[in-house]
Amino acid sequence: MRIAVVGAGAVGGYFGGRLAEAGEEVVFLARGATLAALRESGLILEDAAGSRTLHPVAATADPASVGPVEAVVFATKAWQVEEAARAALPLFGADTFAVPLLNGIEVPDRIAAVVGRERTLGGLCRIVAEAVAPGRIRHHAFEPTVTFGELDDRPSERSQRLRRVFSAAGVKAQIPESIHAAIWGKALFIVPTSAVGAIARATVGEMRAQPETRRLIEEATAEIDVLARARGVPLTDDAVERTMAFLDSLDPSATSSMQRDIEAGRPSELDAQCGAVLRLARETGVETPVVRMLHAALLPAELRARGGGRSGPPRAAG
Repeated sequence: MRIAVVGAGAVGGYFGGRLAEAGEEVVFLARGATLAALRESGLILEDAAGSRTLHPVAATADPASVGPVEAVVFATKAWQVEEAARAALPLFGADTFAVPLLNGIEVPDRIAAVVGRERTLGGLCRIVAEAVAPGRIRHHAFEPTVTFGELDDRPSERSQRLRRVFSAAGVKAQIPESIHAAIWGKALFIVPTSAVGAIARATVGEMRAQPETRRLIEEATAEIDVLARARGVPLTDDAVERTMAFLDSLDPSATSSMQRDIEAGRPSELDAQCGAVLRLARETGVETPVVRMLHAALLPAELRARGGGRSGPPRAAG
């Protein structure tokens, strides 16, 4: 399958690398030091199977030089996805489809607004990995998983084919009954854990062991659960309990990518995570005071990382 991976950081580098390793025709869209590293040294993957180098790998900064592909996997930061989708338009032919593997409950709609809803799947991934250097990806914990599906949840040959491609590469791939439930189910975990971790400067193990901090995460999770149900998302009755159990299952040293970005003074996904919850809560008429507090507490650091500008697109986050 001919696949373009937009972004070659922890997520794009790992999953794109696994697909390339399995013999799929993968081209990475990258820039700067990452592009230079991919061209000069290839892609280095480090996981339980050991360390190996994929060299050469196809990598470019120019989508027009690639031409139409079968699937475009978006693995940028959520706040970069609209710009990335516009830049990726030369990759789209008559039957090309997009699948995001990044955080953000608004992400599929943002991609669809650029490339077309009929060309867009919903998607997410679960992985603990980091780019320890440009072109060098280290996977840390639990089995990496990709989840995707049509936005109307209908069965489709293209989603089944992509699932087979990932499975053949040794990556667990799922097509859920409701992709929206899957996306919101991840948001129940990633939004509170990322925000509380960034404020507390604490690992997963430290947060879940401290009763007051654990309670804060659970309260924010419950708010997002209420919001999702108010918007008609078919979450399971025990979604909050399952989320907390997942938190308890993680490596105690784990931290989120948003937390690491904030701690390093880099722009983060604060707007795509907490900001999105606040926007949709306002639209739906649901109160989310804990998420509002988490967003407000992190906003100064986010603005500072962005040079004093807004934390993401100029949208009301009331």
